[in-house]
Amino acid sequence: MRRLSFTQVVLIILAGLAVSCSPNTETVRKSPTTEIKAPAYPLITIDPYTSAWSMADQLFDVPVKHWTGKTQSLIGAIRVDGKVYRFLGKEDIPLQPLVPMAKQEKWEGSYTFSEPKTGWEKVDFNDKSWKSGKAGFGTEGMEDASTVWDTKEIWVRREFVLPELSAGNQLYIVYSHDDDFVLYLNGKKLVDTGASARSMVVLKVDEELFNKNGTNVIAAHCLDRGGLAYVDFGIFMENDRKEVFANTAVQKSVSLSATQTHYSFQCGPVDLNLQFISPLLPNDLDLLSRPVNYMNYDVHANDGNSHDVQIYFEATPEWAVNETFQEVEISKGTKNGINYLKAGTTEQAVLEKKGDNIRIDWGYVYLAAKEADQTIMAIGDYFKAKENFLKEGSIPAGENESKAVMTQAMPVMATVDNVGLVSSKPVNNYLMLAYDDIESIQYFGDNLKAWWTQDGTLNIDDVLRMAVSEYTSIMNKCADFDTNLWNETTEAGGKNYADLCVLAFRQSVAAHKLVKDTQGNILFLSKENFSNGSIGTVDVTYPSAPMYLKYNPDLLKGMLNPIFYYSESGKWAKPFAAHDVGTYPKANGQTYGGDMPVEECGNMVILTAAIAEMEGNADYAAKHWNVLTTWSNYLMENGLDPENQLCTDDFAGHFAHNINLSAKAIMGIASYGRLAAMLGKTDVAEKYTSEAKKMAQEWIKMADDGDHYRLTFDQPGTWSQKYNLVWDKLLNLGVFPKEVAQKEIAYYLTKQNKYGLPLDNRRTYTKSDWIVWTATLADDKATFQKFIDPVHLFVTETPDRVPMTDWYETPDATQVGFQARSVVGGYFIKLLEK
Repeated sequence: MRRLSFTQVVLIILAGLAVSCSPNTETVRKSPTTEIKAPAYPLITIDPYTSAWSMADQLFDVPVKHWTGKTQSLIGAIRVDGKVYRFLGKEDIPLQPLVPMAKQEKWEGSYTFSEPKTGWEKVDFNDKSWKSGKAGFGTEGMEDASTVWDTKEIWVRREFVLPELSAGNQLYIVYSHDDDFVLYLNGKKLVDTGASARSMVVLKVDEELFNKNGTNVIAAHCLDRGGLAYVDFGIFMENDRKEVFANTAVQKSVSLSATQTHYSFQCGPVDLNLQFISPLLPNDLDLLSRPVNYMNYDVHANDGNSHDVQIYFEATPEWAVNETFQEVEISKGTKNGINYLKAGTTEQAVLEKKGDNIRIDWGYVYLAAKEADQTIMAIGDYFKAKENFLKEGSIPAGENESKAVMTQAMPVMATVDNVGLVSSKPVNNYLMLAYDDIESIQYFGDNLKAWWTQDGTLNIDDVLRMAVSEYTSIMNKCADFDTNLWNETTEAGGKNYADLCVLAFRQSVAAHKLVKDTQGNILFLSKENFSNGSIGTVDVTYPSAPMYLKYNPDLLKGMLNPIFYYSESGKWAKPFAAHDVGTYPKANGQTYGGDMPVEECGNMVILTAAIAEMEGNADYAAKHWNVLTTWSNYLMENGLDPENQLCTDDFAGHFAHNINLSAKAIMGIASYGRLAAMLGKTDVAEKYTSEAKKMAQEWIKMADDGDHYRLTFDQPGTWSQKYNLVWDKLLNLGVFPKEVAQKEIAYYLTKQNKYGLPLDNRRTYTKSDWIVWTATLADDKATFQKFIDPVHLFVTETPDRVPMTDWYETPDATQVGFQARSVVGGYFIKLLEK
C-alpha cells in the first residue's frame, strides 16, 4: 500500500475542512414553466391580504397591485455601466385631493333613502327636502361612516366649486361603494357597477365635463345587497412630478409554474432573470403558512465583456395599509444575519376591519436580505432614493426610523445590491418579502395566530432565519412539486388543461388563511374575494375542493371544520348547513343575508365522502356523524324537487325546481350511504343508497327533455350544466345510469360559444370551474379537451387584466364579476378520476 507524505495528509485535511466550511453548493433544481398569456401574473401570494399581481403583459408596464386593484408598489431597476433600466413595476405617484373624500375631510352632502323625483342627478335639481349629513355614508360602526345608512338604497348629492387650475391638469373621480353603485357628474352617468363593492376606484374624467366657473354636482345612488354598506367620492388631480426610472428593459419572456413566475429581460449588454417564488406546498403546512416569498435574480453579460452592475428594489408601506391616508412607521434593522426594512400603521388596529375590498392595516411588511457587504438597505424618499440610484448607483443610508402619511410624502423601503463587474458567468442573489400579521383570524371570539407561529413559539425573525437557512431545500421542493403537477395535469388533460391548473394553483391557496382553533384543530379559512368578503363560505369550499382533495385532504378538513363546529356547538341551530361563518377575517357566525339549505347540505356531505374516498376510511365522517345525519335527512325530505331557494346556479335569478340542485341532493344522499357502508352501518347504507337510486330514476323522468335534461323540472325547452353529477363518476356511486351524463355531454357540445359553455340557457355567461367539472363527465380525453380549449382561449384573450375571474361572458371573454377567488382549485377535478 502506497504511504502518503505528511504534506499530502495535511493538504487532504485542509481540503476536507474547506468543503465542510464552504456554503451549501447543492444545485437548485429548475421548475418546468409554461409561457401562457395570463390575465394577471402572480408575484407575491401569501394569503388574502398579502397578494400582489402584475396586471399587464410586461412586468414594467403597470404598478404592482393587490388583487383588489389597489397599488402595492414594488419597483425594480438595474444600473449597467451607469445606465438604468426599470424591469419591475411602475411609479404610481399619488394623486392630490381637490375635493377631498371622507378619509381626509368629513364633507357635507344631501341624501335621501326614498327614491327621488326624475332629474335628481342634475345640477339644477332642488334637493331642499333631502337630509344633510357628513360623509361617508354607511353601516353603523364602520370606519369613516359618519352618517348611518341602514336601508336598502341611498341617493347622495354633493355640490362643489373647483379651485382654479393650470391648463392641462388631468382630473379624476375617486369613489368607494358597497354594493351596486351609479355615479353622475353634472347629470352625465360615468359609473354603473352592477353587483360589486370596491374601494378607492380611480376614474379619469374629461375636463370638459366640469363647470369651471360655477357649481358642480356629483350625484350617486347605491343599493345594499346585505352585509356592509358604504358610499364616498371626491375629485383628485395628478401630481406634477415625473417618473424617475423612465427607461425600461426589454422583456424577453414570462412563464409560469405552479409556485413560480419567471421573467427574462435584456438590459443593454446584460441579461437579467427574475423569479417570484411562493412556497405554497400543500404537504408542508408549516411552509405553506410561512409568510415569506422569494424574489430570485441572476445577471450575466450577453456580449462577452464585463459590465458594472447595481440592482435596486423598493417597496412602499402601501403593503401594510388599507388606505394611503393612514399614518405609517418604517424602521430598519439586522437580526440573525438578515438585514430588513419593515413598515406598518402607527395605529395597529388588529383585526378591527372586515369586508371584501379591505386590505390589512395591522402587522408589518418586511423587505429582507442576507447581510452582505455589497447590499445597502435604507428608508428613503419616493423620488430622492430613485434619483440617487440613477446618478450614483447607490442610496443614502437614511434614518433608522421614520413616520409618514403617504398622501403627503411617500416613503420607500429600498435596497441596492452592488453586484460589481459581471461577465458571462451568472451572478445570483435573492430578496424576501414577508408579512407578519400578528393576529390572523377572529374565530368565535378567539383571536388566532397564523399556523406558522406554532402556537406563538415562533416569530417573524425565526421564520426569516429559517427561510434563509432552508433556501436551497425550499427551491428544490418547489421545483419537484411543480414538475409533478405539470406532468400529472398534462397527462390527464393536455397542455391547455395543465396551463389552467398552473395558473389556478397560487390563486386558490392564497385566497385562504391557515390557523388552528384553541383545541388544535386545523382551520383553512377562505375569503370570498371580490364577492362579499365572507369567510369559510361552503359554496366556495365546494368548487375549490378538488385541488385539496388531490394534494392534501387535511386542508379540505380545515375548510369544513368551521361549519361542523358551528352546528355541533349549537351556535347554528338550523337543520341544514350554514352558508359561512362570518366576514373575513372575523369568523364569529354567518353574516350572509340568506340561507342555501339544499346547496350547503349537499356540499358538506359530498365533500366528507370525498375525503373518505381519498383517505380510504371514514374516520373524519365518524367524528361528525350526528350532524351529517341531520343534513342528509334534510336532503331526503327537501332535495328531489327543491323549492325556490338560493344556490350557486342562481346568477340569472333565483328559481324553484332546479334540476342540477336536485342532482346535488341525490349525490349527497348517496354519499351519506357510502359513508355509512364504510363505517359498517349496513342498514343505514342500504336505506340511503336505495333512496338515492330511487330519486335518480324519478329525476330522469321529471327532467327529460328529449336529447337533454332541463334547467328546471317545470320548464321544457331549457337546459343547464349538470356538473354535480360528476361525483357519481368520481366516487363510483352507481346512482345514475352512465348514459345520463353522456346525453348531456353530447348536447353541451352543441351549445358552446367561442369562450366556453354557458351556465344555462338564460344567459351567455358561465362559471369556468363548473365547465371543468362538466368536462370531467366526458368519457374520453378528446371530448374533455373540447370543453377545456375554449376556457384556455378565454384566459389568454380576455380584455380584463385581473387575477383570473371564474365568471365571464362566453361570446367575448369579458369579466362579469369575481376575481382572485379560490374556486379555481376546482380545475383539478380531472385528476380525481384516478
